[in-house]
Amino acid sequence: MGRGERALVLGGGGVTGVAWELGLLTGLADAGLDLGDAEVVIGTSAGSVVGAQLTSGTPLETLYQRQLAPPHGEIAAAIGKRAVLTMARSALTSPDVRAARRRIGRMALAARTGPEAERRKVIESRLTSTEWPRERRLLVTAVDAHTGGFAAFHSGNGAQLVDAVAASCAVPGVWPCVTIGGRQWMDGGVRSSANADLAHGFRRVVVIAPLPLHTPLMPGPHQQADRLRRDGARVTVITPDGRAREAMGRNALDPAKRADAARAGREQAPAIARLVNDVWRGTRS
Repeated sequence: MGRGERALVLGGGGVTGVAWELGLLTGLADAGLDLGDAEVVIGTSAGSVVGAQLTSGTPLETLYQRQLAPPHGEIAAAIGKRAVLTMARSALTSPDVRAARRRIGRMALAARTGPEAERRKVIESRLTSTEWPRERRLLVTAVDAHTGGFAAFHSGNGAQLVDAVAASCAVPGVWPCVTIGGRQWMDGGVRSSANADLAHGFRRVVVIAPLPLHTPLMPGPHQQADRLRRDGARVTVITPDGRAREAMGRNALDPAKRADAARAGREQAPAIARLVNDVWRGTRS
């Protein structure tokens, strides 16, 4: 990644994760903390949607209010038992991380999902701009469903923003893989729920993680944050508090929970504003 001052990492967490992240960011802005001034925004799955919105120039309050509106155009879904079982078996029995991702990719490619074009329309409807940002660097993560390889799409590698975000949100077994550059891509959360290690080289890092998952083959945001700290960065990882977890519910893909999740994120922000400020703007020791 190179060196820089501030990086914002936005992790995966479904429709409710998008809402909670935007609520939290809006609440932090209420407290005078605009995390949108990060030099790089790293988005995975839900975080890619938030990252694209945050760097679009649209006011946070507008983005927040959109989460409170009825979720027209969104499709309710849930991760099926077969997908969960495949991912669990892959993590436990595959010889290495690439083999585990390839196994998940085979399941994702074989799954009966809706057409890629229809899913693209849903993703496009979530975004307030379909152009890559010019003022901020945005990285959108995805995993190659065939090879298990990892990519961080950005404005300079030819992918359209809508396609990159759709790929990053392509939950295996739920949504179709997305074609970019002749390859088929799935959710960046297959590698890590936040991919916070992409912030290596930045001095101040805030990680917002709706689902801070961790397995032996999929490092979570807390583990990646520890590595960043060992390398000299100031890092904080923000996860949903009890009220937010209740509001988000058990199914992260349920649009009916979106408004409650957004409100809970905004309500949580004052309690963590000082902690975030110490990392984002505090005097380095």
